[in-house]
Amino acid sequence: MLAARLGATNMFGTGVAGTSILALLTPLASYGGAGWVIAIRVLQGMFQGVSFPVMHEVFAKWAPPCERSRMVMLSFAGIYVGTIVSNLVSGILAEALSWESIFYVFGAAGCLWYVAWAVMIRRTPQEDRFITVKEKEFIMQSLGNTEGPAEKVKHPWKSILSSSAVIACVTANFCNNWGFYNMLTLLPTFLKDALHFETQSSGIIAALPYLTMSIMLGVAGYLADWFQIKGIMTTTQVRRNFNCLSFISQAVFLTTGAILLDTIPTIICITIAITMGAFALTGYAVNHLDLSPKSAGVMMGLSNSFGTAAGIGSPILTGYLTPNKTGEEWKMVFYVASAIHMVGFVVYWFWASGELQPWSIEMQERRTRERKGYENKASVED
Repeated sequence: MLAARLGATNMFGTGVAGTSILALLTPLASYGGAGWVIAIRVLQGMFQGVSFPVMHEVFAKWAPPCERSRMVMLSFAGIYVGTIVSNLVSGILAEALSWESIFYVFGAAGCLWYVAWAVMIRRTPQEDRFITVKEKEFIMQSLGNTEGPAEKVKHPWKSILSSSAVIACVTANFCNNWGFYNMLTLLPTFLKDALHFETQSSGIIAALPYLTMSIMLGVAGYLADWFQIKGIMTTTQVRRNFNCLSFISQAVFLTTGAILLDTIPTIICITIAITMGAFALTGYAVNHLDLSPKSAGVMMGLSNSFGTAAGIGSPILTGYLTPNKTGEEWKMVFYVASAIHMVGFVVYWFWASGELQPWSIEMQERRTRERKGYENKASVED
């Protein structure tokens, strides 16, 4: 909601800048004790929390429907590539310089990025001075010129919260993040405890699935748009088929990897499962923009809140299920993740939609009437 009022580009830039400045202050805060560091991390979480919802507000104004999947997937790929690179670089910096240098380097990089963002990026295509007239016309014709006077955005909350299509997105976000964050945070531990890898080797192998997933995001995004452009699938079919293909693939390969529990086969199964997660993101993660571009940001914020809750809850449950850290205990972790993916498969298959929702159309029509009222008032005053 703040993004719609203050400008999504401003909010996104502020989120990154705030996080980066706090990173620069972290070494200093460490001298004050754990309490100061925790406070810094909490504030960073608040700044970072705007990223996904605000990103959708940006895409709602910049991403033509025929390029929507590719653009969103490219941004997601940056997240995972950044995670891999930062982990590798952090180790090098800590060994060559000091642990403090990690925060100084990445904090400074974030501040430099913010300067570039503030100089180059504008809220809408109409305000951008770097794109060509042809590009601007293409984007505006694709999306429809929906910009009016500055006003409060009134989201139809009752319709959003009761929409089966929105519930499908929320459920899919929760189910996908359950397995994703579980693997992201605990995969090195699993490799060490269940497959007896050394800590250094487990870290390298644990990064591999996210590298392949980053590559697959580009492929999945391109295919999703291509199927729609060629008329092979409707938007609903693309979102449903890609998302559910991902969920059932992850369930199958996670279960298979747990049953085998053998070094090479299990690592291959985990890598395939995580890589197939790219197709889920071309489903639910883009779907908000299909349902209602004007409310895409708040819907993404809603579903991502549940996704974050899954990211918090899954490692906690894993700790409860693996008190002795044996292979048999870890099998149950994989079975639970597979079951949750299947729940997401069923809900998304039956409830997902790629169509502009009736309540969104009503909202757009109301805003059009209000905009005409502003224009008529202005002409009378002139």
